[in-house]
Amino acid sequence: MGGAGMVMAEMTCPSADARITPGCPGLWNTAQRDGWKRIVDYVHCESDAKVAIQLGHAGAKGSTNAPWDGAGADRPLASGNWPLIAPSALPYLADGGQVPRAMTRADMDRVRDDFVRATHYAAEAGFDWLELHCAHGYLLSAFISPLTNHRSDEYGGTLAQRLRLPLEVFTAVREAWPEDKPISVRISAHDWAPGGNTPTDAVAIAKAFKAAGADMIDCSSGQVSAEQRPTYGRMYQTPFADRIRNEAGIATIAVGAISEADHVNSIISAGRADLCAIARPHLANPAWTLTEAAKIGFTALAWPRQYASGKSQLEALVQRERAALSGKA
Repeated sequence: MGGAGMVMAEMTCPSADARITPGCPGLWNTAQRDGWKRIVDYVHCESDAKVAIQLGHAGAKGSTNAPWDGAGADRPLASGNWPLIAPSALPYLADGGQVPRAMTRADMDRVRDDFVRATHYAAEAGFDWLELHCAHGYLLSAFISPLTNHRSDEYGGTLAQRLRLPLEVFTAVREAWPEDKPISVRISAHDWAPGGNTPTDAVAIAKAFKAAGADMIDCSSGQVSAEQRPTYGRMYQTPFADRIRNEAGIATIAVGAISEADHVNSIISAGRADLCAIARPHLANPAWTLTEAAKIGFTALAWPRQYASGKSQLEALVQRERAALSGKA
């Protein structure tokens, strides 16, 4: 309703034990599918926006507190914990983190099939776009990073072998998802920790998913290791989207500290990415897109008819503020 071109329902889990916290959304039964369909139908009926779903498995970062409950994000639940699985028996938090069980081939088959089931449900719910979450140290990301994958079998070792399970899951999901609908993969393009994946590795990772049928790479970074040391700043992850787009030859989504329309326009017009995802600014202002359009003088963006009376007022306010600033200058 706030003017976004697409809305992403992030980190939706394909099984109960795939959740990060008890508050995470899921898509492993028909009741959940029908609940999502009600939301998707509303979006399609009441706006021009598309709606996407991101499927992901928490792996070693599961069974933790919701970040807003005061008990500490990434900390195990005080009660009601569920068993965790991961590529290796390594906790996300060395101090007090729950230790996962290293996955067997049977575990891999179950996880793959859970993702496929969720993909079918997502298609039945009417989502326009699907994203597979392979970032931030969650299960599939943990296979890709050498910091979290210490396996000595064919699913560990070289990058190609660490990618084996994520690509198996992606291939199965791609086959289950309607051929005429796009699918993206979110990756951590930099682990920000010694010995971890680097932007050079990210190009190779993107090429592998492109070869498997991905339409776009969502370029995030970090959160793979609690020892990370990111370098934050305005649009700080855009260089990853830029490099992957131009070296791997695949469309990318730029994310992270993008907070103004001018940021978006400069990224897109410079060929650094094909889409920009705006997350936290929308938490502060759900009408961020409508507001930013008015700020840059773009008046052709359609407003929801219920809000239309506010459009001319906002545009006039922006013009007065601009005129006042010009007068001071």
